[in-house]
Amino acid sequence: MIEAPPPGRRSPPVPRGADASADVRRGGIELVKIAFSSSGEDLGSPLDVRFGRAPKFVIFDIDRESYEVIDNGANVLAAQGAGIQAAETVARSGANAVVTGHCGPNAFRVLGAAGIKVYNTDAPTVGEALERYRSGKLAEAKSENTGGHRE
Repeated sequence: MIEAPPPGRRSPPVPRGADASADVRRGGIELVKIAFSSSGEDLGSPLDVRFGRAPKFVIFDIDRESYEVIDNGANVLAAQGAGIQAAETVARSGANAVVTGHCGPNAFRVLGAAGIKVYNTDAPTVGEALERYRSGKLAEAKSENTGGHRE
């Protein structure tokens, strides 16, 4: 069973910047943290199809086989800018990939600028989306897949 880390304990951040697309390695193992848009707080939670207005992000650390939950509640009812704010939140978490149902153009642009890859899926749960990611069934999105102000 995968357990969340104790409160206050987080994985080291993945470096960002000019070389963000390079593999990040520690001891020969690629470090990957994946942000899943979710309406809950664990791997059994539904995957929220809206990136910017998802109530939570489950940040799964592949290297450690653990996850943490980040609240995105402030953006759920935002009049505008929810996708941009959510993308900035995900970038601060150290994630280098996002798995969601839909990602609008502004969020997609901010995520791309931070070196974060986006994968779209119709998986019903975070756990199922994680399995699809691990098995290579998810293709990297090359552009947003929904118009602005609907994310």
